[in-house]
Amino acid sequence: MTKPKTIVLGLLGTRLDAAAGHDRWGVWRPTVSVIQQADWPVDRFELLYEVRWAEMAERVMADMRGASPHTEVRGHEVNIGENPWDFESVYDGLFAFARGYAFDPDAEDYYIHITTGTHVAQICLFLLTESRHLPAKLLQTAPKQRAHSKLRAEGRVDIIDLDLARYDRLQTRFAEEQRETRQHLKSGIATKNKAFNALIERIERVAASSHDPMLLTGPTGAGKSQLARRIYELRQRAGLRGKFVEVNCATLRGDAAMSTLFGHVKGAFTGAVADRAGLLREADGGLLFLDEIGELGADEQAMLLRALEDKAFSPYGADKTVKSDFQLIAGTNKDLEDRVREGRFREDLLARLNIWTFALPGLAGRREDIAPNLDYELERFAERAGRKVTFNKEAREAFLKFARSPDAAWRANFRDLNAAVTRLATLAPRGRINEALVAEEIERLRERWQKLEPSTAAPQSQDDEASLGSLLDAKKLAAIDLFDRVQLAAVIRICRASRTMAEAGRKLFAASRARRAVHNDTDRVKKFLARFGLDWKSVTGAE
Repeated sequence: MTKPKTIVLGLLGTRLDAAAGHDRWGVWRPTVSVIQQADWPVDRFELLYEVRWAEMAERVMADMRGASPHTEVRGHEVNIGENPWDFESVYDGLFAFARGYAFDPDAEDYYIHITTGTHVAQICLFLLTESRHLPAKLLQTAPKQRAHSKLRAEGRVDIIDLDLARYDRLQTRFAEEQRETRQHLKSGIATKNKAFNALIERIERVAASSHDPMLLTGPTGAGKSQLARRIYELRQRAGLRGKFVEVNCATLRGDAAMSTLFGHVKGAFTGAVADRAGLLREADGGLLFLDEIGELGADEQAMLLRALEDKAFSPYGADKTVKSDFQLIAGTNKDLEDRVREGRFREDLLARLNIWTFALPGLAGRREDIAPNLDYELERFAERAGRKVTFNKEAREAFLKFARSPDAAWRANFRDLNAAVTRLATLAPRGRINEALVAEEIERLRERWQKLEPSTAAPQSQDDEASLGSLLDAKKLAAIDLFDRVQLAAVIRICRASRTMAEAGRKLFAASRARRAVHNDTDRVKKFLARFGLDWKSVTGAE
């Protein structure tokens, strides 16, 4: 069987190939070096060049023929447009050449030389090769050095086969980098909850490719702040240069809210003795995390919307606008759609924030992840305290059995777990947590959660009867079974102790909502009250 011929196709290097004079033979010229390889003979070289470089191309081809008489050297004019950095015109010119060239893969092996040409041309050659419009392998050349640091003119060649099936290591490395990124977002915790892992995978994809606002929802202590910082660190790797700036909007009130976020000018209000930049300007070029964004006032919401859309805003008391280009992550444990319906949150701001919304589950909804998070909290304690603490086997099993059971409410989520581990580790004799300490901690957690649970006792008190009597006339009240009256009285107590219908719903349906993918607490409360001819306003007196 006849061995296939070796054919190389490459662009003229208008700088690297351009050496002239007798000294040119001591200079590394990438195109000429391809045919100077003693152990890799080339049967034919197809040199591509633009018409304006025809004279240089002829000189280079003459040198190639002289350096390797057995190599057939042919020139081809290609039209890649006036701007060599215009991707579309360069691609069109090289694509036209590829379509017009008579390839014969059965008789010839083709190699595309991608060392010469602009970066745009090299990318286009790569794409045409990858798509098999050029049925070839890629060829790179590089200079070699002699012992005395002088470049050897013949250099070396490296062949790149785009059959990715042969590059398992590259594929494995890419997959490993993805795993490392997701582990970073999870603080290195090997979580098992499928829904949470799928959520992290989606966040990783969005964080790597989008600069649009992100909204993290979920109960207090679900880890929104920590995740926001991890997203920032991921974007830092991709080139984000600014700072991570964080503020809890629930701590901002009155003039201080506007000043903290947007800054102020001297004399804007009593006590404003100097200009202040504000957090939005501090976050310029970086990432701003606004936790509990549902607590922002109406004026701050309007100003934030403008800052997001225009990248500009006016500091408090200023006549001129300032610029700030920041990326935003917002966090909330409130139902912002409920707040929009109640007139407490701007619908247009929510629409701007709602491009990417991710609902973080609480710890009670991820009980299979408690064990790795327990180990993570022990590691954090060791870093803070400078000493390592561990469980004995029986103590760890006892704690995990309780932690995974329905008895463990984990009302404050990971904050509860962190506090429990801190207490256990601090009290552990000789750095070993025993069963007695675990039993004591379980009892402490149970008592705390029971105190925080809303009362569900039967309506036997005079207050309960008075409450029902104030809402329903005697005839309607008499028609309600005692079973329903117990429920109704409890619902009324919780509604009156809550700021919104959604908050009441979260308390009333805490157990069942953990098992639901979609929460409709407000609607459930509304429908329950409607059974008795009641509504939120009549029960709570809210406007």
